[in-house]
Amino acid sequence: MKISAQEEYGLRCLVQLASAGEGESLTLPQIAEREGISQSNAGKLMWLLSKAGFVNATRGTKGGYSLARPAEEILLSEVVKVLDDDEIEGHCNSYTGVMDSCVHTGDCGIRSVIVGLHEIVQNALSNVTLSQLVGTEKKVDERFHRIQGLSGGVASTER
Repeated sequence: MKISAQEEYGLRCLVQLASAGEGESLTLPQIAEREGISQSNAGKLMWLLSKAGFVNATRGTKGGYSLARPAEEILLSEVVKVLDDDEIEGHCNSYTGVMDSCVHTGDCGIRSVIVGLHEIVQNALSNVTLSQLVGTEKKVDERFHRIQGLSGGVASTER
């Protein structure tokens, strides 16, 4: 599975807000600078996340963005679903062959594998909350592998 830039940076923006602490907000310039993205890109992401109910936007000199719900209640599967440009239901519509449509539209052995993998990823993301992404890479990696019942990870692959 490939995570799009929009999904990654949207998650990163939310992690920034989760790291800010309860009751604190961050301005759009702060979020953009901390993530190394343009303010217009950060603005687009924050608009999407606000529209989906993950973020509150407050106007004014003491305004900014804050989480609309506790980070412990925000599942990664929910966030990715909002930010995902490539819906699994439409994967056959993005056919890149020389014909108008895929020759396997009616009967495709690959489709069930693609859909199955997507379901596995969605189930895994349904077990991870935004709060579990806050911290150092090593701590997040250990947390993630403990949640998923996996061994290995970033720490064990470093040499």
